[in-house]
Order: sequence, then structure tokens, then C-alpha cells
Amino acid sequence: MANTNAPSAPDGANEALTPLRESGRVFQRRDHMALWFSLGVGLLVMQIGAYLVPAVGTRDAVLAIVLGSCIGAGLLAWTARVGCESGLASAGLMNATYGSAFARLPVVLNIVQLVGWTTFELVIMREGTQAIGGQAFGWSLGSPLGTVLTTLLWGAVLLALLAGSMVKLVRRFVTRFGLPLVVLSLAWLTWQFASRLQAKGLEAFWSRPGDGSMGMFGALDLVIAMPVSWLPLVADYARHGKRSTGGLGGAFSGTWIGYVLANIWCYALGVMVVSVAEPGTNLVAALLLAQGGLVALGLILIDELDNAYGDVYSGSVSAHSLQPRWSVRRWGLLLASVCIAFALVLPMHSLEPFLLLLSSVFVPLYGVILGRLGTGNAPVPVGTRRVDLPAAAIWIAGIAIYHACAAWAPQWGSALPTLAITFALAWITRQSPAGGRSALAQSRG
Repeated sequence: MANTNAPSAPDGANEALTPLRESGRVFQRRDHMALWFSLGVGLLVMQIGAYLVPAVGTRDAVLAIVLGSCIGAGLLAWTARVGCESGLASAGLMNATYGSAFARLPVVLNIVQLVGWTTFELVIMREGTQAIGGQAFGWSLGSPLGTVLTTLLWGAVLLALLAGSMVKLVRRFVTRFGLPLVVLSLAWLTWQFASRLQAKGLEAFWSRPGDGSMGMFGALDLVIAMPVSWLPLVADYARHGKRSTGGLGGAFSGTWIGYVLANIWCYALGVMVVSVAEPGTNLVAALLLAQGGLVALGLILIDELDNAYGDVYSGSVSAHSLQPRWSVRRWGLLLASVCIAFALVLPMHSLEPFLLLLSSVFVPLYGVILGRLGTGNAPVPVGTRRVDLPAAAIWIAGIAIYHACAAWAPQWGSALPTLAITFALAWITRQSPAGGRSALAQSRG
């Protein structure tokens, strides 16, 4: 990867499609855990948590949060293990599953969604900065000039991070400094809103019923949606993990523990905030009204930058797989510049449904990848064929199944049935990797 201390792939090779050498594997369990806790924390997660309580009630919301987070984080960790053991980035896993030619389609779709989500993260950070500026200093940053300046501010920080090393960022900043600060800010906000809940009556909060607008499986689907949205990224980071000598390994346990804790905490905090805030108050305003909320929100906003970085870095790895003449770093700077421009001109909130629709493509995509590559200890094949027709057909059928479930049986959710069906079909139709050179063999070459 860009700017690491040791070469990650043979000279002149496509870094995204070549297994990472042992010398480039430096992440330990704590690095995986810190990274995915940091990526799991976000204002968007809290906002989705705030949607649950009016719909399903407190008890069902808590059950959906815990169960959905465990399942979703488990899928992330499972994919992380495949990426770590094979040494392949996400584009490499798509190549191995769908064939070198057909895999270009999901790789391009992944780049498109990552550009969209990075743009959305810049908008979230901009609006949070505007709220903090107005609350703390009385600045009117919502004007056209203020919008441009706050967008360019966060964009410049993102560009500066992308110019450096991803490995050093995770190990030297996220693990040592970022994680403790984010944990402290979440703990402070949790104590603040828990105190308010206790004052209003915990029994009334716990027994609050839902309005019936969403079923239990629909709520579960909503919770799972956030960790599933990270599936196309996880291998880009997990491949830097030290390979395990037995058991599930540090990439699996670190990813699962880090993300499940962050996801449960942020969803639950969103539930608490909406339960004590005045009706009609948005999430950012409610956080700012808490004692010390200004500092805590500021730290969470800084952590939000990790999400934007994670999206655009992974997008640059995928873009490099298509055009390896450009380095991962160069692609990252280009994609970040595109996202900054989009954040300045696009009505981002109206694009959120499109982004969620596009992310539904990746549920069946990874159902097939895990069904083919995630079972047993067989080596991952690399470059064996141009198109794997059964895998491609199962993925396309999975997309149809996802939308059919949403349209005809929304009470059962879409993510879990689609994942289960595509995984089972991919596992049944899997072939022996003996016909191609394995990723594990290449990584030792």
C-alpha cells in the first residue's frame, strides 16, 4: 500500500489484485479493533438509532440493536478473516469469485458508492461544524460562503491524510490517540443522557411502545444495514493483519469486537437522545444541548473524518485495480477532490435514498463471496477465469431477491434472507480452487 515501510506487492504488480507480502502485514488484534471501533462510531449511526424507538418501542429496539449488531459485525469479521488469510483487497476477492472480467462491474459500483458516501460524510461534517460555530461563537456558517469554507476545510484535512500512509495513520493516531478520545466523548454523552432518562423515569422509557410503522425484522434489517455497508471495504484493511497460526485470528476477533461495541453504543445513544429531546429537535442540536456536548460532538466530528478517509481510501484501492498505472495514493487524492466538488454542488440529502439503494447490491455480492471463499481452509484462487457464470448469476438473482423481499414481505426484512440464499447457492456451486494458483501461494512468492 502507499507509503508503507515494506513493499506490499512485487514491483510493477497490481497492488489491489496481488496478495500482500508477509513483510507488509503489521496490524495486530488491537489495531483491527481500534480501526473498526473508530469506523463504527458516527452521527449517521446515532440518527438511525433514533428512528427505531418511535417505530418499534424501546425493548424491541434494544433487542434489534444487540442482535443486528452481532450479526452484522460477524459478517464484517468473517470477510476480514478471508482478506487477512488470502492477503487480497476487496477487488481481489471480487476477482477471485466472479472472474477477472466480470468483477469489473462490482468494482466500479463499489467506487461509485464510496464516492457517494465520502461526499455524504463531508456534508455531515460541514453541517456539524456549522452547528458548533453557531452554538459556541454565534457564527453564521450556513451562508453560501460559510458552506464553501467549511466544506473546503474538511476537504483539505482529508487530502492531507490521504497524502500519508494508511498503516501509520491507523497504528500511530487511531490506536493511540483517536480511540481513547472517542470513547471518552461517547461515555460523557451516555452519562448525560442516561441521567436525563433517569430523571424522566426509566420504567416509562423501557416500556414505551412502538407505533407499529416497522416490524421487528424490519428493525433488525435497519441495524444490519450499517455494518453491511462496510463489507466492500473491510478486506482492504484486513489484508494488512498478521496471519493467524490457529483459530479465527486477530483480524476476525479485532474487527468483530471493535465494530460490535461501536455499533451497539452509537445506536443505543441515538435511542437515548431521541427519548429525552424535545419533539422536532434534530440529533446534532440535541447533542449540543447536553452539558459538555460541544466538546463531545467536536470529537465525534473529528472521528467522522475516519469514515470519510476509510471510504475514499478503499475507493482508491478499487480504482487502482482497474488502472494500476496510477498509484493508490494518486487515486485517493483524485477521488477525494471529486468528493469535495460534489459536496459543494449536490443536494446530498436527496441522494441518500439512491446511496442506500446502491448499497443493497453489496448484500448478495458478499453472500456469494463468503459462500465461495469463506468456508473451510481451501486457498483462494486468483486469475483462474474471466467470468464465473454461476457466481454472476447468483449475484444478479440475489439483487432481485433483495428487492422482492422489500416489496412483498417487508416484515421479514431483506438483508438476512438475501444473504442466506446467496450464500447457500454459492456454497453449493463452489468449485475446487486447484485449477488456479492460490492467493496464499502467491503471497509467499
